Amino acid sequence: MLHTYKYCIEKFKEEGEVVEIYESFVHAKGLSDVFLGEIVAFEQGVHGQVVSVKGDGVEILVLSRQVILPHSKVAKTGLPLTVTLGEGILGHTLDAFGYAKDERRFKSDFPDERQVNIFPTGIVERLSIKRFMSTGMPLVDLVLPVGWGQRELIIGDRKTGKTHFLLQTVLNQAKLGRVCVYGAIGKRKEEIKAIETFFQKYGIELNTVIVAADSYDSPGEIFLAPYTAMTIAEYFRDKGLDVLLVLDDLTTHAKYYREFSLVGKRFPGRESYPGDVFHVHSKLLERAGCFKVGKGEASITCLPVAESMGADFTGYIQTNLMSITDGHLYFDNDIFLKGRRPAVNPFLSVTRVGRQTQPKLFRDIGIKLTGILKKHENMQRFLSFGQELGPEAKNILSLGDSLYKFFNQVGYAVYPPNLQVVLVSLLTIGYWNGEGAENILAVYTNREKYKDVVDTLVTESNTLDELNQKVKVKSNVLLNTK
Repeated sequence: MLHTYKYCIEKFKEEGEVVEIYESFVHAKGLSDVFLGEIVAFEQGVHGQVVSVKGDGVEILVLSRQVILPHSKVAKTGLPLTVTLGEGILGHTLDAFGYAKDERRFKSDFPDERQVNIFPTGIVERLSIKRFMSTGMPLVDLVLPVGWGQRELIIGDRKTGKTHFLLQTVLNQAKLGRVCVYGAIGKRKEEIKAIETFFQKYGIELNTVIVAADSYDSPGEIFLAPYTAMTIAEYFRDKGLDVLLVLDDLTTHAKYYREFSLVGKRFPGRESYPGDVFHVHSKLLERAGCFKVGKGEASITCLPVAESMGADFTGYIQTNLMSITDGHLYFDNDIFLKGRRPAVNPFLSVTRVGRQTQPKLFRDIGIKLTGILKKHENMQRFLSFGQELGPEAKNILSLGDSLYKFFNQVGYAVYPPNLQVVLVSLLTIGYWNGEGAENILAVYTNREKYKDVVDTLVTESNTLDELNQKVKVKSNVLLNTK
């Protein structure tokens, strides 16, 4: 919530004057009682945030691209940046200040008001991550699982399918009734519009909120956007809901932070980033997790995005984010060019807490699939030498190829976890080759009896071997898609 210059003057009877301007910053005198992080109002109708005290004045980060003229008047608001929140924000695109950017806004009560920049919740109020969160993509759900409350970094080069994966995950969770917050940080307006269109096309806009600071906004607004997105996620978490939060992307966020930090004459560190950039991101991401809410629990599952260059994910910001998060999914450009979707490299990806959220059957399948894929990868190397392979090697290659056919998802179809494990069982016993999974998904979705058979098989099995025995008996039913 931003107060006007006139309102602030009438309330506090105190104003300052701009004496120096340098890019995104101004130096003002006359504001004797401001505090760090306080929002101030300029007479031009724009706002700024106090970032430091310099001599007899204060340094203010201007939160607008509008030009501030010398000797302009500025007034204190007496408040840090706050946003007003309510159920009415669902289905809308908001700016970094929490105001609607779209024209579909309708009047609603906003009973809650929250500070945007706060310290993360302490460990006493946190819980272990024990609940599995489905993305709808078998490669991730079975081999690299994610739990509710986990922070899983999405990393890879440009145009390797990261946004497609994020939208598909949001689609899956929104259809299940979860609240999803999408933070678009420094994106082009066309990209933000495409996300809005996607949510409307699939009818999930009333379960989603977009917080967007596009590339035409000021660096200060782009810097604030992920904090506003996290604050909105916390609002719904405190209502007892599980929230999926996407921050796309934090490498762009870091670049804008570096830009205005250098302009503000902050001391540069590695790759010219300010020394506190790790603190900036860790303070943000630590606000996600699984928490005690009332007598139950609720969580914020955060999927921050980091962009790599030339398949090098050892950069400063990328490795910072890896050390802050609970694992990462690496989108490999070579795999993307081979046509595999999602282009996740399972051997360079990590999930540190995801496996503990899986039921026993899923965990057993995940471990065995990892072993199969690793053997398949090793066998592929021998093929390039023209070696004659034995029966066991041929079986591994055939099974691996079938698995990758099944894992390959070009569109936005999402597979329920129970169907995923039954299809993997059909693959491992050789009754199915991985093709036509969409037809089986359609049958599972539309036939209640078929769904009951699949769910019963999964419920009654604790290991893949047990499931395989039961699937052999029901194979005729499972493969009947007519």
